[in-house]
Formats: sequence, C-alpha cells, structure tokens
Amino acid sequence: MKIHNPPTLAPGTGYSHGIELPPNARILHIAGQLGITSDGRFAPDIAGQAEQAWRNLGAVLQAAGMGYADLVRVNHYLVRREDLAGYREVRARFLGTHAPASTLLVISALARPEALIEVEAVAAKA
Repeated sequence: MKIHNPPTLAPGTGYSHGIELPPNARILHIAGQLGITSDGRFAPDIAGQAEQAWRNLGAVLQAAGMGYADLVRVNHYLVRREDLAGYREVRARFLGTHAPASTLLVISALARPEALIEVEAVAAKA
C-alpha cells in the first residue's frame, strides 16, 4: 500500500488522507460491527462497546487471513460526541501506528438503540 498525505493538507490524527492499493490486491469489505458479543450482549459504556466492536472487526479480518495492518479504510459512527476521546483510545490500541484512511461521524442513532458505536472497514492484501 502506498500512503498519500500531501503536505498541503492538515495532518490526520491517527489516519491517512489516501491509500493506494497495489495491483491485484484482495479486497475485503467489512460490514459495520457493533460492540455486541456473540450472545447478543452490549457493554454499558463506550470503552467496552468499542473494544468489542474492534474485536469483532478483527475476527472478520482473521477469517479472511488478514489483520488490522491490512485495513485501508475505516468508517466510525458514534452516537455521542462526548465518547470521542474514549473511542480514540480504544482505536489506538488496536491500530497502533497503522493509519488507514478514515471518517468519523457523530450521528443521532444506530439501528440498535443500545449501540453506542459502529465500525465498518475495507481491508486489502497483495
């Protein structure tokens, strides 16, 4: 992957402005993952839900023979602006220094009323 962060743009905070894939890369589109366990339980707070959402994302990546370093785009949806700092801490633990292209939105609601976070992604591997 080739990262494009032009010097004419403000630097991203944990993300890249653009990522170019190599020819013939396998591409995996991952549906939005909620902070829900396999038995249908939600954690009561953003840290717990974010942690579970990222674990769920990781399970899909692993099933495809990929990992977090293969993420090229991530969309984050939060329902409360005050959860932004807590969410970013969890995201940083999973991504480390890897910085995929990213969009974060604060929205009014998700499909499940108890959901505080949803994370969808695209991964690629040459």
